[in-house]
Amino acid sequence: MLRTMLLSAVALTAFLGIASHSSAQEATTLKENVWKFEGMAGYVDKQSAQRGFQVYKQVCSACHSMNLVAYRNLSKIGFTEAEINALAGEKQVPDFDDKGQPIQRPGKASDHFVPPYPNEEASRAANNGAYPPDLSLIIKARKGGPDYVYSLLTGFATAPANESAVAGKYYNPYFAGHWISMPPPLSDNVVTYQDGTPATVDQMARDVVTFLQWAGEPEMEQRHEMGIKVLLFLIVMTGFFYVAKKRVWKSLEKK
Repeated sequence: MLRTMLLSAVALTAFLGIASHSSAQEATTLKENVWKFEGMAGYVDKQSAQRGFQVYKQVCSACHSMNLVAYRNLSKIGFTEAEINALAGEKQVPDFDDKGQPIQRPGKASDHFVPPYPNEEASRAANNGAYPPDLSLIIKARKGGPDYVYSLLTGFATAPANESAVAGKYYNPYFAGHWISMPPPLSDNVVTYQDGTPATVDQMARDVVTFLQWAGEPEMEQRHEMGIKVLLFLIVMTGFFYVAKKRVWKSLEKK
């Protein structure tokens, strides 16, 4: 009996120690932001989304794909047809000629974003075994969504003394485990915004989050608009039925 109790106590102590260590390695509380796309009346800041696409194109696309987004979709955030055709034409897309032979052709507006690597194996080989996730739905796929991505992009720091360095990884308290394979992708003026906006790390992080939010939920504005119309309809119909109810009961009371 005593032996069993001692073994149970040892097991409990070990469990608590593991739990404590695991808790210490959990991600830091995310930085909270106010986003224009949040809330029932939320909308996409198209200027910010365009800048965010520029950050993705010049920085993120070197490692991360966006396989669910087509170049023509960029018209929804204000790009012109000529701009979209030019962006797509910069890429070479694998295809087949009229004889069924494989060829490379310039991209078209109807093509999806061309990924940086042909397959997962090539991606891992180029990134020391790490697999950069596709960013098409990253905002919806991560807990905390936009705040998570913003916190991660702006959260790289020098590791504290109680953190043991991991070879080939970078310290970021907002990443579970605190050590991430991705090096800090943003630094001030790493891009030059075409509209003249200062390209600080904070601004670029906000802009790319706005772009990724739009990419993951392009129907958001239409859904919000429809939701507002439905609520207004319900309010009007509630008032109508209330008046009708009062009239019906008033006529019944007179009988």
